[in-house]
Amino acid sequence: MADDLFRLPGAVPRDSGIETWFAHGDPLRALVEPWFEAARSCGPDVTETMHDGHPTACVGDAAFAYVAAFATHASLGFFHGAALDDPAGLLEGSGKRMRHVKFRWDRSPDSDAVRALIAAAHRDIRRRLEERANDLP
Repeated sequence: MADDLFRLPGAVPRDSGIETWFAHGDPLRALVEPWFEAARSCGPDVTETMHDGHPTACVGDAAFAYVAAFATHASLGFFHGAALDDPAGLLEGSGKRMRHVKFRWDRSPDSDAVRALIAAAHRDIRRRLEERANDLP
């Protein structure tokens, strides 16, 4: 459904605020930095912005993934995570759309499965954008 896109009009190819966020020195931020880099590298159409204090990856202005760091864990979230195939069972959450993968020092999710989720989220948002474009008069 293309009508449920979460748009962030300020998204740019490279947001310096994201570099500042990762440079903070927080080890939990460092834990999710490679996953944000993986989202960044999904394709030349990926843009980024800080949203609600968290690095967020978009295609154009349509958000598909974000990273966050909290007191005891870090997360890689997907704006349309409920629609993603998750054979490894990594996604947590029960909302209508969003899901996330938690990262803690004492457990590390399967890297290949996390990469697959990021790639799937990127493909999903591209599909949603294409549907939206095809619906235009």
